[in-house]
Amino acid sequence: MSLKSFGAKIFASYIAGKIKKWADNPLETQQKVFEKLIDAAQYTNFGNDHHFDKIKTHQDFVKHVPIRDYEALKPYVDKMVAGEADVLWPGKPLYFAKTSGTTSGVKYIPLTKDSMKTHPNSARNAILSYIAETGNTSFVDGKMIFLQGSPIMTEKNGIKLGRLSGIVAHYVPNYLQKNRLPSLETNCIEDWEHKVDKIVEETIDQDMTLIGGIPPWVQMYYERLIQKSGKTVGELFKNYQLFVYGGVNYEPYRRKLEDLIGRSVDSIELYPASEGFFAFQDSQTEKGMLLQLDNGIFYEFIKADEFFNENPTRITIKDVQLDVNYVMIISTTAGLWAYNIGDTVIFTSLKPYRVMVSGRIKHFISAFGEHVIGKEVEQAMLEASAGTDIKVTEFTVAPQVAPQSGLPYHEWMIEFENEGMGDLNAFAKALDTSLQAQNSYYFDLIEGKVLQPLKITRVAKDGFNEYMKSQGKLGGQNKIPRLSNDRKIADLLAVKQ
Repeated sequence: MSLKSFGAKIFASYIAGKIKKWADNPLETQQKVFEKLIDAAQYTNFGNDHHFDKIKTHQDFVKHVPIRDYEALKPYVDKMVAGEADVLWPGKPLYFAKTSGTTSGVKYIPLTKDSMKTHPNSARNAILSYIAETGNTSFVDGKMIFLQGSPIMTEKNGIKLGRLSGIVAHYVPNYLQKNRLPSLETNCIEDWEHKVDKIVEETIDQDMTLIGGIPPWVQMYYERLIQKSGKTVGELFKNYQLFVYGGVNYEPYRRKLEDLIGRSVDSIELYPASEGFFAFQDSQTEKGMLLQLDNGIFYEFIKADEFFNENPTRITIKDVQLDVNYVMIISTTAGLWAYNIGDTVIFTSLKPYRVMVSGRIKHFISAFGEHVIGKEVEQAMLEASAGTDIKVTEFTVAPQVAPQSGLPYHEWMIEFENEGMGDLNAFAKALDTSLQAQNSYYFDLIEGKVLQPLKITRVAKDGFNEYMKSQGKLGGQNKIPRLSNDRKIADLLAVKQ
């Protein structure tokens, strides 16, 4: 065992003990976070506007601080972008993470000194939790790569701007710098396809032991490696042991990625976002990710079915239940208050609190009241594909409300890896059967002859990548929505067949 491996095992044990301490005391931990947040921001513009001096309890908070999305918070953010201090959080942000907004164009998410440190620390702790559980440390001596955005930043009124993954790249600890790939020069390439080709050149002859990134873009990296070498990824990287991912559910990609590797490897799921680092997979045997209750984030939850009510009930972790779809609301050390990030989660465990991401509150199909969510279509795809030769590269689902003939239906836009696959009609039936079993509203609509069973439309090879490229969203942290309540994506994909 190397000195680095030995040190990693000791450090992992220490961190695991710290995590267990707050995970075993969740309500007390969240209460402390709540009190520190309110106290710290009491004299900010936002704190003054919302009577933070009168907030002592969660009920007080609900009374004085309404739920906001980015559009509602934008007047405060605009002041910060203009250079004002003490707006949402004391002082000025260290950075603004730039993300794409649907109605507001570019969004500027503040990252403060207090919030910034939680991003690299949480990613580190995820890996240390893996080491503490499995005892596996040999991968720390090999090369590691995280497929991420460019670390190049611009500046606006003295505050640096960049993509979150690029900002975090500046916080890689010194003890990992010698192991880290690709080079800074390659990491700064903006064009994703060119960047992947350069990454292949730099890594193809290295001892890669850990690879991280969003699954569809890691898939592209794997495919380019195989094209260049004629070998599987596992043959190229004989010591490759750990895949770290986030952003999308791995399960729809697992089969394809493991085929490209030639074997299975352990994986760790992360739940980072520009707004905060919310959870990570702390166990290889338990379902879900450990909710980060000691990360400067106070969590509230609203049942997804009630979210669009006039006054939906806001609860804390104290009152959440298993297997209920919740919209997650956050308040953070970056100055985001009762902020709706748009994600929905389901609790898989309450001791400790573990979650899985079930979708986006805006990404659903409910053209007829069915409210089908991302988790359901992904589960249907997994069940329908199991035991078949059908391999799916990518897919998305949209309603077809006004077909040329017959009843409306859900249209599944699917890019298949293999041309000569099995019975597509049987596959569509299996998808529909699974979706009906998961969603009683959808079942009733099919049974009541309001909808006809789903239909599959094949997307041409590389059709999804071409679509993402046309939208300026190829690679990095971008991902295809699993489903939508309109046909903006579906109609563009249909044109590209």
